[in-house]
Amino acid sequence: MRLCPTYRFCNVLVWRMQYRRARIEGGCYFFTVVTHQRQPLLTLPENITRLREAFRRERSRHPFEIEAIVILPDHLHALWRLPQGDSDYSGRWNRIKRYFSVGCLGVEVPASASRLRKRERPVWQRRFWEHVIRDETDWRRHMDYIHYNPVKHGYCEAVKAWPYSSFMHWVRKGGYPVDWGRSPPSDIDHIAAE
Repeated sequence: MRLCPTYRFCNVLVWRMQYRRARIEGGCYFFTVVTHQRQPLLTLPENITRLREAFRRERSRHPFEIEAIVILPDHLHALWRLPQGDSDYSGRWNRIKRYFSVGCLGVEVPASASRLRKRERPVWQRRFWEHVIRDETDWRRHMDYIHYNPVKHGYCEAVKAWPYSSFMHWVRKGGYPVDWGRSPPSDIDHIAAE
């Protein structure tokens, strides 16, 4: 992140933050996306359905693979693989968040003046966290982080019990034993993703 001059206002140079994001065509990325002010909007079944539809719509128009995902009450983590020649994950997240926001139920936080000017509902934090997956070890570490997250936050005692996760998909594929996660994976402590 760096500051860069944007425009002059009353002879004062106005600065804005400019985020640097890694863009690797066909890359694999880990994401954390958080609701505005950590509202527990992802607890309502209607909102889960709306979020799933937002992902389906975006994947049909701009394909990508969701290798892992977990949806918690106020945030989600996902591991995506983009197609070769494509690095536009920001556009995908923008469209997913926008579609979800239009039909999201239970928003109780009033919109700020800035959000009102931009005609935004206070559903999501404007930014998201992304990390480029470097290798197989990094991929496995983030897979474990995603799937263990509901236990870490105290939402369930067993990883297999959380309904909004790709964990059981990976169990069926042979990637995890069904009783995995009885104790915290040792290699996820250093992941900065919340």
